[in-house]
Amino acid sequence: MKKKYSTFILYFLSIIYLEFISKILMFNKLPDIKFGFIILFSLATAFFCHFMTHLGQEKTSRKISLLIMICISIFYIFNYLYFIMFSVPFSISTLELAGQAMDFVEIGFDLVITKIVDVLILLIPFISYLLYKKEFNYTPNKSLLNLMFTVICFLIAIFTLNLDKKGMYSAYNLYHNIDSLTTSNDVLGIFTTQRLSLERNIFGFKENIILSNDQEHEKSKTTEYNKLDIDFDSLIANETDENLKNIYTYLSNKEATNKNEYTGKYKGKNLIFILAEGFNSIAVSKELTPTLYKLIHEGFNFTNYYSPVFLSTTGGEFQAMTSLIPTQEILGMWRNNSPYLPYSLGNVFNNLGYNTASYHNWSYKYYGRNNTMPTLGFKNFTACGNGLEKEINCKWLPSDVDLINASFDKYAFNEHFATYYISVSGHAPYNFMGGNSIALKNKKLVENLPYSDSVKAYVASQIELENALTTLINKLDSKGILDDTVLVLTGDHYPYTLTLDEINEISSYERDETIEVNHSNLIIWNNQQENKTVDKVASQIDVLPTILNLFGIDYDSRLLIGNDIFSDAEGLAIFSNRSWVSDQGKFITNQGYIAKNEKMVDNNYIESMNTRVSNSFTISKAIIENNLYQKILNS
Repeated sequence: MKKKYSTFILYFLSIIYLEFISKILMFNKLPDIKFGFIILFSLATAFFCHFMTHLGQEKTSRKISLLIMICISIFYIFNYLYFIMFSVPFSISTLELAGQAMDFVEIGFDLVITKIVDVLILLIPFISYLLYKKEFNYTPNKSLLNLMFTVICFLIAIFTLNLDKKGMYSAYNLYHNIDSLTTSNDVLGIFTTQRLSLERNIFGFKENIILSNDQEHEKSKTTEYNKLDIDFDSLIANETDENLKNIYTYLSNKEATNKNEYTGKYKGKNLIFILAEGFNSIAVSKELTPTLYKLIHEGFNFTNYYSPVFLSTTGGEFQAMTSLIPTQEILGMWRNNSPYLPYSLGNVFNNLGYNTASYHNWSYKYYGRNNTMPTLGFKNFTACGNGLEKEINCKWLPSDVDLINASFDKYAFNEHFATYYISVSGHAPYNFMGGNSIALKNKKLVENLPYSDSVKAYVASQIELENALTTLINKLDSKGILDDTVLVLTGDHYPYTLTLDEINEISSYERDETIEVNHSNLIIWNNQQENKTVDKVASQIDVLPTILNLFGIDYDSRLLIGNDIFSDAEGLAIFSNRSWVSDQGKFITNQGYIAKNEKMVDNNYIESMNTRVSNSFTISKAIIENNLYQKILNS
């Protein structure tokens, strides 16, 4: 009688293969020595699946085995496609957001077609199982030995984490102390990361604030700071939660940003803020997008600006509107809990008596904006589904030009207005096959460019943003209010459905997949401002405090994660996997520090910046989860 193979072998080899391939596909890197942690956890998972398979009779065991292999395959394929679609790992806490995002059927279909080879590679274990399923042993075996092996392997894996305890993003810290999905996927594997995500979602998880001795700074007696008189001593004395006490201590000792020559520069002017879908500096050229080129290079020219991806457009919006770090859990709480956000863009201009309104040429419920817009202070929110569909064609993809034409007269008559636009014409998929009507509309303008079709389609989609901006400026000028209006524009994220190779086709320099792929442009423009090049590192979380300072709005800079770009605070851009870039250099998680211009720094600087980044995540979550602004500012 031919010997049958154990289903344990089937599960173990399948999981290890899928973890190995996923690491290559998602992170573009081969496994290193830390892959050993993934192997140990996979042993425990395989033994458990083996135990579950043999609980019933042979016929039942075959069905259970098939079901397990289907689930394993779907699990890894889904996590891979989600990562490619949103450039961040899947999280249990954002199931609702993920479901909404999948409403873009064309994008999902286009992604599967584009990545069909990768999907087939991930299906190899399942296909192999179908071909050789008769070679495995399905004899009933209710022995608890397999369950015991599961527990033993799991405990060994947990104990082995102690071998990697050094460093903030060690395997030990990622498992026990830090909630960083991207880094955890890389170090601990997809299956273990998703298990931890589920556990933390059910039972809760808090990262503790890290207090350091070097936080206090001596203040100049002659310098004014963006700082309010907050009684942190009373807050600390009356707080029973130890972690919140430490957060109050950290905030009270945090260095406030200084007022400067640009404080109040635009006080009393109107504001139009545009969150531009998929906008990136690679789309800008003097020939095809002259208005964008003008706005970027005439006035403030921010040469080291980044638009980090945290979760598609909603992550970029949260950063720009609140100056806080978004995780998928934070974004879910923001959408559902309506926390007090006194410094969000709409709320601060409401307090100044401005007419505040927001407009979006897609569904008003998308990413829960029917809930988040009032929280941000935009009580007048018009989009497709709550009024805009009566004035523009809301079929996919709507035009940004139509959005400007339909909305301008609704706010431009006000003495003071702060208007927020969320554009959509630059959205993926980037092709000319029918999934992107905007790309088709502008195809003739890009067909002679020396790039691949995907890149051409991307540029064509951004030409619609160019035309919308031209239309907006002409309307402001004809209305006689151009000089009294400030335009601010930031992308929500880079066009992450393009591959890195495609982005580098058109980029002026070679970009990496972690930091430089997010490099972009920020526009802060007024018709009468002087030219100034700003080389300081900045990102989306710095936009709000910069606006607050430019408009002379009183705020406490210690309560925001970002900083006024024109202050003397060191520039810092933070990314979803907790990598960062500062004015001194870059730190890529699980790779290390890369000096700028070979200017080395000591380990204390790197440790200090890693602490600052970690605390930025912790404080952002505490502010939303505990409604901390309400406690601090209304105490």
